[in-house]
Amino acid sequence: MTVPQQLLTIAAVVLGTMATRFLPFLLFPAGKPTPKYIQYLGKALPAAVFGLLVVYCLRNVTPFSGSHGLPELISIVLVVILHLWKRQMLLSIAGGTVCYMALVQTIF
Repeated sequence: MTVPQQLLTIAAVVLGTMATRFLPFLLFPAGKPTPKYIQYLGKALPAAVFGLLVVYCLRNVTPFSGSHGLPELISIVLVVILHLWKRQMLLSIAGGTVCYMALVQTIF
């Protein structure tokens, strides 16, 4: 990349970052009630993103070859157990990821 291209890329990244940081405060100022559709999205999107993550992670699992999806299945069970026990999404995701990586690197 040339220097002007690098500067343009940096400027675009800075502008995009600033827009995503400041825009919510401009659209939804303090003192005004949050619109109902934004409240709905705040409740619905976390579960939708988690479901999308599950589908994305399992898209290439073939139960009729290799390890038959056992590392994935064991990790999913651990995620469910951790989530039912602690109710913390980040802990569940991190625990499942660590379990899967440990299984793939050591056993399967």
